[in-house]
Amino acid sequence: MQSVIEKFKQNLQEENLKSTPQRIAILEEMLDSDEHLECEEILEKLKQKGNNVSRATLYRTMDILVKYSFIRKLDIGDGRIRYERKIGTSHHDHMICVDTGDIIEFCSDEIENLQNEIAEKHGYKLIRHVHQLFVKKI
Repeated sequence: MQSVIEKFKQNLQEENLKSTPQRIAILEEMLDSDEHLECEEILEKLKQKGNNVSRATLYRTMDILVKYSFIRKLDIGDGRIRYERKIGTSHHDHMICVDTGDIIEFCSDEIENLQNEIAEKHGYKLIRHVHQLFVKKI
């Protein structure tokens, strides 16, 4: 964890931003979470732990965390942005229930291989992707 915090501090310097206890608390909150969180939920969790963080600081910090691949930004089309930890997690895709908003994480070697085959067939190498399936309970 300490090396991740040090890397984050370096990234903040690169962005001409100060390393503050609030920014470190945001990073730690995201690294400790396995959830898909909205900014309001993150603020509430920080507040419950005694960390007073402004919305402006949170949003600015979340952008830095996304830019340097500490976290992933999820837009599932409902107008609400969610974030999830990227460091220490394996690659996965998402299935989103259009009725409940539930987000189910999954990984399929078959889908991964098929995507690579399709890219190669067209003369490309797949470097990253966002795979979101929107589903309805049957």
